[in-house]
Order: sequence, then structure tokens, then C-alpha cells
Amino acid sequence: MVQLIVFFLLLVSQSTYAAAVVPSTRQSVVPIEAVVATDFMKLAASPRVASALNQLALDEPEAVREQIRLTEIPAPPFMEQRRAEYFLQQLRQRGLDQAYIDSEGNVIVSRPGAGGGPTLLIAAHLDTVFPEGVDTTVEQRGDRYYAPGIGDDTRGLTVLLSLIDSLNQNGFETQGDIIFSANVGEEGRGDLRGIKAIFRDHPEIDGFVSIDGVRLSSITTGGTGSRRFEFQFSGPGGHSFSAFGLPSAIHAMGRTIAKIADLKTQVNPKTTFTVGTVAGGTSVNSIAADAVFALDMRSNDKDALARLEQAAKAAAVAAVAEENARWDNSDIKLETKSEIKVDFKLIGDRPVGFTPARSPMVQVAALAFDTLNIPLEALRIASTDSNVPMSLGIPAITIAGGGNGGGAHSPEEWFSPENSHQGPQLALLIVLGLVGLVDVSPPLLLQIDMH
Repeated sequence: MVQLIVFFLLLVSQSTYAAAVVPSTRQSVVPIEAVVATDFMKLAASPRVASALNQLALDEPEAVREQIRLTEIPAPPFMEQRRAEYFLQQLRQRGLDQAYIDSEGNVIVSRPGAGGGPTLLIAAHLDTVFPEGVDTTVEQRGDRYYAPGIGDDTRGLTVLLSLIDSLNQNGFETQGDIIFSANVGEEGRGDLRGIKAIFRDHPEIDGFVSIDGVRLSSITTGGTGSRRFEFQFSGPGGHSFSAFGLPSAIHAMGRTIAKIADLKTQVNPKTTFTVGTVAGGTSVNSIAADAVFALDMRSNDKDALARLEQAAKAAAVAAVAEENARWDNSDIKLETKSEIKVDFKLIGDRPVGFTPARSPMVQVAALAFDTLNIPLEALRIASTDSNVPMSLGIPAITIAGGGNGGGAHSPEEWFSPENSHQGPQLALLIVLGLVGLVDVSPPLLLQIDMH
């Protein structure tokens, strides 16, 4: 640990900011409106902001230690409470006494502005993909830290705390309100339940930024939608020999999977499917009375996703009819109650959404990249918490938390604090740019959104 802190201090000494920082707008990914660039310049050129950016770099070694502490508090899907309670404690220690855990399990706190500005929600998710019992102890190997969930999304939670520290330490008075949240349910079957609940309960939110993962190279401005179902097959079942002639739930399931596997999908917009899990039956010598598979369907276009869902369900209906018809001439005559049936249980619904590249929110984020001399390589589409506000027409982006890493969603997930201080620096510039800094710069989130 000591060796890594020394590395940090050397790194910071080489990247200290001057009294003012001015974006060079070198990036060519996002078109920048003159009014947005002019107003953002006021923020970037502020000596107070430059001082805050420097302090974030100096504070980064302690932020990494906090990231390790958070990582070692397990947060399996639907079991985020321990980590939520710790995060709540951290907020209250920072003077945010009004912080609370809502009915869904999200940690939420509002930092009021001076008034007359927008309300911005900035969040990172508490949950990991790893089930209960997985060891999350952090192991250091050279300049890397290894542990399940150390990047996705413990890094995002750490950046939130660093951002709050910076706002408090520098006495920044924002024009608009900032809501901070450590939310539940981003991964897997969590189905974005945390963010869905927040936007249900807080209609006043005007914009959203989520911090998720590591490596600062892109801005997520599109939300890949998904529909996930359990296809549940049921029938009479029976002995494999004496009841031969009855239809099988597993056979019907197999016919369905084969039909779905033959479906053709669009390349652009990208549309995909997979049968991820299967289960069913009683024993090797039983005609299956039940079977189930889980189907994941994704697309960057909501209409393409709807067509795929319709085709998959039609395949199941046809397969069940074929399985029932297969035994029409058998010695065992089928009664209605002896036929196979299929039900469709929705287990995941992530809406498709987009924030246009010319949105002031995206422009501010691009200018923040330039201010910190971080190359902006692309705007990307992914499935994140931002899907929800995007689908509601609320400007939203997802950015990474900084540093380097790999192996996400695997036991060998790792994080390296290489330039990781740029994560909280980027978040600070974006937040201040969007909500406005009193007597310095106006709230750019209030600019006309270019949909």
C-alpha cells in the first residue's frame, strides 16, 4: 500500500493544474454549441475550480482506500443492505444528516442549490453480480487490486464520495440542486429497480449522470433495451414407459429453443437473443411435467425488440402445438388437461433510450474530457441505469469512474489506480457545468435540449 501511495504522489506532482484550466475542444466526437462552450469556459477558468481539481488528485490515495473498504462489504443482487448502511453512514459523516434509505433500498440525499436551477441526479449502483458467499477480500498484486466487484461498481460509489468531499471542502454553492444516490438493482435480475423507483418517486429530476465502471474513454449516450422472459412449460407428466404417448414439457421446450435459434435478427440496429438457462423434469425415466428456460432479448431499437419478442412467443406457441399434435395417433388419447401449455413470465424489462449528441449534457461532458486532457474516443450504447431516464425523455449519460481495470463480472476482476484521480475530477466538472456554480457559471442543463 505504501509503495502505491508514493506512486500516486509522484503521479500527482506531474499533473498539477495551473491557476486556471481552459478546455481546448480537441475532441471531434461531440458538436459543441458556442453558447455552451462560452459558459463552460467560465467554469473551467475559475481558480477555485482549478484548486479543487488539484485537491482531488492529492486526495486520491485515500479514495482508493475507501474503494477497498467498500469492495469488501458484499452486495449480492437483492442483498445490498449492508453496503447501503455503510454508505449512508459515510454520507452522514460528511454532514449530510438528511440522507436516508428509501423503500427500494436506495441511499439518497439531496444537496440544495441557491435556487432557480435544475435538479440533477448523480448515482452509482450498490449491487454486484456475485451471489452470496463469494469472497470479496481485496488482494494487491503489484499495482493492481483484485476482488469481485472492485470496479463494477465500487469505483462509482467511491467517486460519489470524493465528489461530495470536494463540494464541501471548497464551499461550492451550486445554482441547481444535486441528488446523490447509491442505488440498488442495476445488475442482472435487479432490472434497474433502484433507478426506476427513484424516477417514480422524484418527478422533479431534470437530468441524470451515472458513474459505472472504470477507464475514461467514452460517454454512454444510448441505452440498449432488453426484454427477459421465463418460458414456462407444463403438462401431465408420467412414467416414461407406461405413460408413453403423453406429451413432454421438455420436448416442447426443446422444439421452442430450436425454433428461436433459427430466428433472424437485424444487424443494424443491433438486435440479439440467447437462451441462457434451462431446467425441468423429475427423473431420467419420467415424462417431464414441467420445464422452463430463460430468454434474453436485446436491441438498440424498441420496435426491433418488440418484433423479436413477438417472434419468440410465436415460436413457443407453434412448438407446443407440434408437441401436442405429435401424439394424436398414440394409444393414449389426449384430453385438454393432458396437453402441454406455455406461459410467459416477464423477468426483465430495460427500456431503450437515447440522449442526443447535441444535448447540452453531452456537450458539457465532452468539454470536461477536453479540460482534463482525456481523449474522448466515442459515444457508446450500453445497458446502464441511464436507460430509465433516457426512455422518459430526461437527458442522461453514463461515465466511468477512472483508473484502469478488467475482468468485470468475474472472480478475477481488477482495478489499477492509474490516473484514477481523473474520475472524480471529471464528475466534478460535469456536475458543476450542469447545475451551475453561483457567481461563476450558469446551469447548462437548462440550455434548450437538442432532441
